[in-house]
Amino acid sequence: MIAYAPMFILFALAAVIAVAFFVGATYLGPKNQGQAEHNLPFECGSESSGGRQFRLSVKFYLTALLFVVFDIEAVFLYPWGVKFRSLGWLGLIEMLGFLAVLIVGLVYVWKKGALEWET
Repeated sequence: MIAYAPMFILFALAAVIAVAFFVGATYLGPKNQGQAEHNLPFECGSESSGGRQFRLSVKFYLTALLFVVFDIEAVFLYPWGVKFRSLGWLGLIEMLGFLAVLIVGLVYVWKKGALEWET
C-alpha cells in the first residue's frame, strides 16, 4: 500500500486545490449583479445579432465526435511507434487490427454521409 501513497497524496492535493478555488470564487468573487448590461448576451464584446435559441446542426456535434475518435487514434499510435521494435510482429499485427477497425468505422461514416456539409 505504501507504493500508492504518492498517488493518494496527489489526488488529495488536487481535491484540496479544486475546493479552495471553488470556495474562493464563491465567497471572494464580485457580487454586483445589479447592472442590466452584465446579464445581456454578447458576441466578442458587442451586442448579439442572432437569436438566443439558435440551435446548432447535429453535424457539428458529429464532426466533433469523429475528431475526438480519430484524435485518440493518433494518441495510441505514438507510444506504439516509440516501442515498435520491442513489440515485434505481435505488436505490428495488433496495431494493424486496431487500424482496420478504425478504417472500417471511417468508411461506414463516409458511406452514411456524415462527412458531407452541404446536405
